[in-house]
Amino acid sequence: MKTKIIKINSNQIDSAKITEAADIIRQGGLVAFPTETVYGLGADGLNSDASKKIYAAKGRPSDNPLILHISSIKALEDLTEGDSPLGRKLAQAFWPGPLTLIFQKSNKVPLETTGGLDTVAIRMPSHPIAYELIRQSGAYIAAPSANASGRPSPTAADHVLEDMDGRIEMIIDGGRADIGLESTIVDVTGKVPVILRPGFITLEDIKEITGEAEYDKGLFKKPDNDDFKPKAPGMKYRHYAPKGQLTIYEGESDNVIRAINSAAAVKQAEGYRVGIIATKETAEAYHYGSVEVIGTREDEKTIAAGLFQILREFDTQQADYIFSESFYDNSLGQAIMNRLLKAAGYHIEKV
Repeated sequence: MKTKIIKINSNQIDSAKITEAADIIRQGGLVAFPTETVYGLGADGLNSDASKKIYAAKGRPSDNPLILHISSIKALEDLTEGDSPLGRKLAQAFWPGPLTLIFQKSNKVPLETTGGLDTVAIRMPSHPIAYELIRQSGAYIAAPSANASGRPSPTAADHVLEDMDGRIEMIIDGGRADIGLESTIVDVTGKVPVILRPGFITLEDIKEITGEAEYDKGLFKKPDNDDFKPKAPGMKYRHYAPKGQLTIYEGESDNVIRAINSAAAVKQAEGYRVGIIATKETAEAYHYGSVEVIGTREDEKTIAAGLFQILREFDTQQADYIFSESFYDNSLGQAIMNRLLKAAGYHIEKV
């Protein structure tokens, strides 16, 4: 299969190009497209064979559910069963935007899309290209991130091409994704909203709408049961992983810098390629390997936006060992650390 790449300016949508992509979706094919979070790998979510193609292209475990992307809140009438006042409140507050909600699914949604679950994850993206693709296709588009399973999520079209060339029909290049982290996922099937994956929409944001909310109890620890059924993408399997071994250092800044320099010096002396994830504030304090600036702690959004890009950069550099500071100390810290911990296989050093 030859993967076609088309460029579309998100500020001036070329309707004819979107129509070509929409035709592929309607015919059961795969199209990668930009959203405000990361690039998604889209197929008709009500077509079980098309959903299977997503799993095959990504090498994704079949029990890892997909997210359905919609262009109108009315789609909930088709896709969900029963009423969820919590879900409707959050949808009205944050859609379109980087929030995924988990509802009881209707019979229209195939189990191949939900990973065998009786719940369905739904989001309405705000990116104009994503919106127009969903609208023109007339489909509810199932779309996980457009990367090979386990790899860092793609925030640019060239990341998608790196992983998906020859596996999918089309990539829409709409420029770099703004947020750089996947959507917040919230389970609204119970009495209290439960965050299954943190993201740009924070716990505090959700509490402002619903009065109460909580994190899933297993969110920041490695699942220890092979029979565990993930209710949302990313809950069970290792994700976002670079090819090198990533270790996170947590503690006071001076202690972290000292520990990373020490570990990096040892690995470099042993002949390994070393990478260090630093911030604008600390980069000059590191003296070994390749030091890459992820962003500034003065603007946490830059750290979130730079995470997957920097992990892929170290793959390009063929780094054997990567050392990173931790980033719990801001409102997006939970989301950033959720991704980093999974990328590191939960390998963290407290110093």
